Amino acid sequence: MNWLAVDYGDARTGLAGCDEGEILVTPLMPQIEEKSMNKVAAAAAERAAARGAQGLVCGLPKNMDGTEGPRAAKSRRFAQRLANAAGLPVVLWDERRTTVSAAAILAENDTFGQKRKARLDSVSAAVLLEHFLDWRRSHPGETPPDIIQPQEV
Repeated sequence: MNWLAVDYGDARTGLAGCDEGEILVTPLMPQIEEKSMNKVAAAAAERAAARGAQGLVCGLPKNMDGTEGPRAAKSRRFAQRLANAAGLPVVLWDERRTTVSAAAILAENDTFGQKRKARLDSVSAAVLLEHFLDWRRSHPGETPPDIIQPQEV
């Protein structure tokens, strides 16, 4: 299945996609550089349609103890707008430590400064998508636990 992952941020939003076989995950460039939640949702939905995405995964920033704070609530609002804009359900997936992992990947590849800033959120989205696809492989046929459905407006 063709998935698009979205790492929503206040200023930049990273995207990553996978192949139909859910094997190869690729950070997608350019990142979305927009602050309006509605415009980010519309841009991400447009990229999903252009790639023929059949499913969407959105990062859910939980606290280290697993609880949800204000940032998670904002991500849930964004996921609902994304689901509505794309007309597809959005899987919310725990994104704890994805940015740390992405920063380590970029550092290992000598990517610093402006180059790092331009790629970090998309690499974070790729890490998020890899975690989700790993879960799918180890839980065949199961429905992810946290899904936002599109609403008719």
